[in-house]
Amino acid sequence: MATVEFTSNLDRHVKSRPHRIEASTLRDLLDQLFAIDRDHQRLKGYVLDDQNRLREHMLILIDGRPVRDRVHLSEPLQADSKVFILQALSGG
Repeated sequence: MATVEFTSNLDRHVKSRPHRIEASTLRDLLDQLFAIDRDHQRLKGYVLDDQNRLREHMLILIDGRPVRDRVHLSEPLQADSKVFILQALSGG
């Protein structure tokens, strides 16, 4: 089962402990994660746009590597994958 967690800057929106979810792709993992409860459903709108694509200001890392498919979120997951969802901050 993959482990997914939000970084602390998103934790202010939804207090979310790490979750272990059985999923074969990132899309499947996110669908299950956002279906957990109302708080996670609310966070979905912050992470994904109205067409379920990853928003520009968001970054998802799978095993330390940034997601490349920001539209379909089709990246495969391994049984022991670690997924981090964070806000991509810029500026100086």
